[in-house]
Amino acid sequence: MFGFLNVYKPKGKTSHDIVGILRRVTGVKQIGHTGTLDPFAEGVLPVCIGKATRLIEYLKDDKAYIGTVQLGSSTTTYDIEGDVVGVNDNVSVKINEIEESLKDFRGEIEQLPPVYSAIKVGGKKLYEYARKGEEVKVEPRRVNIYENKILKYEPETKQLELYISCSKGTYIRSIANDLGEKLGTYGHLIKLVRVKAGDFEIKNSVGLEDLDTKEKVEKHLIYPLEYLDYPRYELNEKEKSLVLNGMPINTNIENGLVLLTYENRLVSVAEACGTTLKCRKVFG
Repeated sequence: MFGFLNVYKPKGKTSHDIVGILRRVTGVKQIGHTGTLDPFAEGVLPVCIGKATRLIEYLKDDKAYIGTVQLGSSTTTYDIEGDVVGVNDNVSVKINEIEESLKDFRGEIEQLPPVYSAIKVGGKKLYEYARKGEEVKVEPRRVNIYENKILKYEPETKQLELYISCSKGTYIRSIANDLGEKLGTYGHLIKLVRVKAGDFEIKNSVGLEDLDTKEKVEKHLIYPLEYLDYPRYELNEKEKSLVLNGMPINTNIENGLVLLTYENRLVSVAEACGTTLKCRKVFG
């Protein structure tokens, strides 16, 4: 097997669970995903099967989410799975105040990751420190918020539904927490759906119930060329032989990554240096 799957990860499963399920169903060990979703989150989880795992670095990595924020309370994890650590029911938040505050969460911003996250500091994951009650200095990270907008707001329940399009590494639960603070109250994430990961969209995703046999997985497998957005160069038979033996070839392409194909099948990812294409990864 060689290709991508656009899997809909359900709530309650980890991203690693999904990989394990697909390994059992297909009998293929070489399977990986392109971006972790927390267990309480759901939605698009791109999965790479076989040698397609070697293509993860070439996939687009921007993301889009629909998240529901509960204003008026905060938790240790900034989401529904944590313990409540702050409550403020007396603050009335108006939609125009939210719209104004959201302006500070657009473009390139600095974001402090949640203390309950898998980011490593000093060789240990942040949640390992947090579970032991140990303090550790966390450095802010620069992320890019391309778009955020209100989809729905219920003033009575203080529940806010947002659409957020962002760069890789953005924590939506940190936005929920920080937005609450910006509004003079608290906030935490109670629902999260990833609707887009690179070119993988939720409308084309496939549930686990439709991936419960090897034949069904093969049916939904996406050939990598569909999702790799780079120039292509169609090899002739002599060039293909050179590439399969790790040899460079000469072309009129001057720079950048190039997908080398033969009869519209991916043979190699190469890099143009001058007029020479040097193979970085060969798939045969």
